[in-house]
Amino acid sequence: MSQTSIKNKEFKNILQTENARIQKLHKIVEDSIKEEELVMQNLLNPPSEELSRGQKISDKVARFGGSWRFIILFLMVMMIWIIFNVVALSSSLRFDPFPFILLNLILSCIAAIQAPIIMMSQNRQEEKDRKRSENDYLINLKAEMQIRSLHQKMDMLIEEQIKALFETQAQQFELLYKIEKKLNQNIK
Repeated sequence: MSQTSIKNKEFKNILQTENARIQKLHKIVEDSIKEEELVMQNLLNPPSEELSRGQKISDKVARFGGSWRFIILFLMVMMIWIIFNVVALSSSLRFDPFPFILLNLILSCIAAIQAPIIMMSQNRQEEKDRKRSENDYLINLKAEMQIRSLHQKMDMLIEEQIKALFETQAQQFELLYKIEKKLNQNIK
């Protein structure tokens, strides 16, 4: 065999091994893309939330009931109520005298109605938080799959590199053996 045909075969072998390495990398990338499709579908298309009329009302009541505006307005109404019933000139204008029994009844009713409405809103917020944590989990899962894919690529590249080093070393030993053989023939 001539030197050029040997070099052509070596060149073809190198090209084939590089093509095989690239094919393995493509397969790893394709597999990771397939694994990530489901995660991406859930992240990009979360189920839409449709609120009932009662849920909308409970959110508005909870939002207003937990605001400074409500507290200041409520304190002002209570102060006006108390001042009017204490300072009113005639007893016929006082609709709720000093122990303020009517005011206590109204406060109890407001608390009794407002508490369950706020609880409904908090339950809905808890559901939103649960969905948000599921999204966080999916994002973390996607990142983990990408890292796993990178590890596979790195492992494959290192494996191929070690193989190439061993093959190169084997070729060098072969060349050394041929050189030694020629030297021994020339010496004789």
